[in-house]
This record gives sequence, structure tokens and C-alpha cells, in this order.
Amino acid sequence: MSTETTSTQSTVPSQTGTSRRAVMAVGVVIVVLGVLAILAPFVTGVALSILLGALLVVGALAHVAHAFHAGGWTGSLWQLALAILYAFAGISLLANPVLGLATLTLLVIIYLAVAGIVEIVGGVLVRPNPGWGWTILSGVISLLLAALLWGGFPSTAAWAIGLLVGIQLLATGLLLVAYGYLDRRTTTAGGSAGASTG
Repeated sequence: MSTETTSTQSTVPSQTGTSRRAVMAVGVVIVVLGVLAILAPFVTGVALSILLGALLVVGALAHVAHAFHAGGWTGSLWQLALAILYAFAGISLLANPVLGLATLTLLVIIYLAVAGIVEIVGGVLVRPNPGWGWTILSGVISLLLAALLWGGFPSTAAWAIGLLVGIQLLATGLLLVAYGYLDRRTTTAGGSAGASTG
């Protein structure tokens, strides 16, 4: 075996190890953010409301800029109308993020209810196929969450968004850590097999 081939084989595991460690490090950071969001759901929700407001204001500025380049007065008028809508929504969220948090919670309730109905109907329609029961179960859980949030509204607005985002971040972070760990085991097993073969 040539020196160049040996060098290439030693470089690939090194790059793979660096990539794996980076994935696991990002996963750990996301897990920490998820735990913090779960421990402080109200602060997380308000922060998300402010972030959304800022993004809407930036979107309003983008529509204003696009209005000067739109073809014809109809296009410009449409872009200006969108800019006013974005600006109103964004400034409202920035001025009163707690009220914005309640609005976001309502949107989440509507989303969960619609998603739950769609999943239940979809599960019934594909009933002979494997996994239809899990689809229906997922829909029922979504409907129960929607009912729970709606039953306690508006007090649920203080924790619902932050808690849901925290759980999502925690799950994503754990998935990345698990992916990096399993990739390490696969790489180690492959390297051991190659060494024993050699």
C-alpha cells in the first residue's frame, strides 16, 4: 500500500470524527437551550414574540423597498399594503409582546386542532395500511393538547409557547447527540472490521 493511500485513509476518519464531534456539540447546546426554555417558558414565549415582531418589521421594510421596483402602480400599491400590514403586526408585537404571546398561543391551538382532525381523517382513510393506528393516536393527542390549551386560555399563554418550543429544542438536541454517538459507534465498528481484515 502506498504512502498516499495510507495518508488518505487516516485523514478521512479524522474529518469524520471532527464532523461527529461538531454535531454532538451543537446537539448539547440545543439541549441546554431546550432545558432553559422549559424552565422559563414565559420568558421564552415573550422573547419569541419580540423576535417575531422584529422579523415582521424587517419584512415591512423589504416590502416598501420592493414597492419602488414593482411593475406598475397596482404592484406598488399591493406591496405598500403588505408593508403596512407587516408593520402594524410587528409594531404591535414589539409594543406588547405579552398580548402577542396570547395571539401566538391561539394560532398554536388552531394549528393543533386542524392538524389533529387531518391526522385522524387520514388515519381512517388509510386504515388497511400499517401505521394507521399511530396516525390516529397522533391526531387524538393533538386534539387533546388543543383542548387543554383552549380550556385554560388565556392563562395557558404564559407557558404554552415556551414549553412547546423547549420540548422541540430538547428533542432536536437529543436527536443530534444520538446521531453523533451512533455515527461514532458505526465508524469505530467499521474501523475495527477493516483493521481485522487487514
